Amino acid sequence: MKRFVLTGAPGAGKTAILRQLELDGFCVVEEAATDVIALQQARGIEEPWTHPSFIDAVVDLQCRRQLGASSELGDVQFHDRSAICTAALAAFLGYPVPEALARELERIRKDAIFQKRVFFIRNLGFITPTEARRISLEETIRFERIHEETYRDFGFEIVSIEPGRLLDRVAVIKSAIAEIQTRSK
Repeated sequence: MKRFVLTGAPGAGKTAILRQLELDGFCVVEEAATDVIALQQARGIEEPWTHPSFIDAVVDLQCRRQLGASSELGDVQFHDRSAICTAALAAFLGYPVPEALARELERIRKDAIFQKRVFFIRNLGFITPTEARRISLEETIRFERIHEETYRDFGFEIVSIEPGRLLDRVAVIKSAIAEIQTRSK
C-alpha cells in the first residue's frame, strides 16, 4: 500500500482536490482536525484549538482513521493530513509535542507509514473563513512555512501543487503518482 499525504495551509483547496481524487477512484482518508473542531464546537467549546488537549484529540482520530483505512480501492491512498501536520499545528499554536503525538510520529517513522513525497497544496492567496477556519491570510502564510519546515525536518520531499484550476492541480498529483509507480516496478 502506498500512502500519500496531501497537506498545506487552511483554505488551500485540499478538500476539493481530495474529492476529485476520490471521484477518480482513489481511496481518501479524511482529515481529523476539522472534525474534532466541529464536534467540540457542537459541545459548546467555541475555540477548541485553544486547549492543549486538542492536539491529543486530533492525533487519536488521525491514528484511528489511518489504521482503519480500507485497501479495497487499489494500492494508493491519499491522506488528508497526517500526524506530522499535527506536529506543525502544535508548533504554530505554541504547544509542546504531547506524548501521544510523539509516539505516533515515531510509529509513522519506524513503520514507514507514508511515502516520502508529500503533496503540499499551496495557498491560494486568500482565505475564506469558516466556523473551523478562523485564521487570517498572514497567519495562513506563517502556518504554511511552519508546515513545510516540519515535513522537511521529518525527511519528506515536498511536491508543490501550485494554485490553479482544480483539474490541473489533480493532474500534477496523478502524474507524480504514475511516475512513482513506474519507478517501483
